[in-house]
Amino acid sequence: MDRSKIPTVPLSSGHHIPLLGLGMSHSGGYSHNALLYALTKCGIRHIDTAKRYGNEVMVGKAICESGVKREELWLTTKLWPGDYGYENAIQSCLDSCKRLGVDYLDLYLMHWPDAHVPGKSAREARAETWQALEELHEKGICRSIGVSNFLIHHLDQLKEDCYVVPHLNQVEYHPFQKPQELVDYCRRNNIVFGGYCPLAKGQALNHPTIQKIAKNYGKTPAQICIRWSIQNGVVTIPKSTKEERIQENCEVFGFVLTDEDVLTLNSLHDGRHVSWDPSNIL
Repeated sequence: MDRSKIPTVPLSSGHHIPLLGLGMSHSGGYSHNALLYALTKCGIRHIDTAKRYGNEVMVGKAICESGVKREELWLTTKLWPGDYGYENAIQSCLDSCKRLGVDYLDLYLMHWPDAHVPGKSAREARAETWQALEELHEKGICRSIGVSNFLIHHLDQLKEDCYVVPHLNQVEYHPFQKPQELVDYCRRNNIVFGGYCPLAKGQALNHPTIQKIAKNYGKTPAQICIRWSIQNGVVTIPKSTKEERIQENCEVFGFVLTDEDVLTLNSLHDGRHVSWDPSNIL
């Protein structure tokens, strides 16, 4: 697939993030050959990883081997709560850059709203950490900065405590977990909404409604879920370690779901989480 066919959306940082990316993960979530295939054969330019996943070095190696120019890539990684705090966050970001073999990150995210910094509340630790990210952004080491798994009250607190509103909030998003109130809040505050687990860790692939819609379009259930997410304006990062699945997941720009089918898929929301649930984090 020609990478120029993957649309981008503007962030308030002034940069444009590709609507579709390839996510890494920590549990069997890395395949060197699959990442190389995504970069060289599928036109993927948006790679999403994290320190927690333990594969930043290998991602950097794949990028180098792919021959893709750094300026053509969108590289996101994340700061783990064990590294929260001002000085820790600065150092952790620089360490991630070193492991990835890059001079800057396109997007750096606080991975989770909870924090365990001695003598500080979670809110205080988030604010101190975010101030570090603001400095990294100001210096150009992180061209955009954001958060992951943050809910409305976490975002409200950051707005009160800090200066830069997050450029993106990355949250679990699939037909069974469609947090519309959070989506609406982000849009009102010029925060781009990113979604992970678009296939609900495979649960969506066997749902009869999704299968029926897929059959009507001559597409796979995975393609329907990813297309639905993208049509809802969500930056979507499916994960796969299989070359044929990555190819399949990229072939979602040649068709459009009808408004009726989008509404049908919207109606499948039942509030279930297939990943972390941040609801109880103060």
